[in-house]
This record gives sequence, C-alpha cells and structure tokens, in this order.
Amino acid sequence: MAGEELLELKFRLYDGTDIGPNKYAPATTIGYLKEIILAHWPQDKDNAPKTVNDLKLINAGKILENNKTLAESRVPVGELPGGVITMHVVVRPPSSDKNSVLQFESFITVAIFK
Repeated sequence: MAGEELLELKFRLYDGTDIGPNKYAPATTIGYLKEIILAHWPQDKDNAPKTVNDLKLINAGKILENNKTLAESRVPVGELPGGVITMHVVVRPPSSDKNSVLQFESFITVAIFK
C-alpha cells in the first residue's frame, strides 16, 4: 500500500446532501463503503437504509458491486488529481414485495440517465 494514491470520495444522498468527502485506498471494497455510509447516515432522514443490501452505489452511470474494489470497479484512480469523486446513493424502498423491487430498479434507471 505504500505509495498507493488515495481516492477522495463523497456520497450524494437522494435529497442532495453529502456524506464525506473522505479518502479511501483503491483496494477498498464497495461493501465496506456501504458500511461507512450506513454508519454515517444522517439521523434526521426518513428513508434510512437498514442494511448494505438496501443501498446501491452508482458511479459514472454504473451500479457498483459489493464484492469489488474501487480499482476493480474502474473508479478513475489518479485521473482527477486533487478532485473529489461523487458517488450517488440510492436506497431500496422499505417494502419487500416484488412490485417495490421493480419500482426500485426503475428508479435506478431513471437516476442514471437524468
């Protein structure tokens, strides 16, 4: 890890507020980032996630996978010297029926392309 360039990330929530920015190693997993988001979720938000599975992280229009690292997810390591990378956070609706999952996936599609 010596000499490894850290990435400065912030996480944009659905209402436009941010968690971060903080610096992370390229070897950091997406699942770990979601745990950080859960731990720092603002207490005054109504739609709070309960687990990392309730969260989706989106970077450059791509939904990131929990088991991948930032480097494996092709987050631009070193391409933005001194820049902060903004990742968008989408929260799964609280209901567990099949229709809400479809609505969640539709929302992600809209969020990516807007």
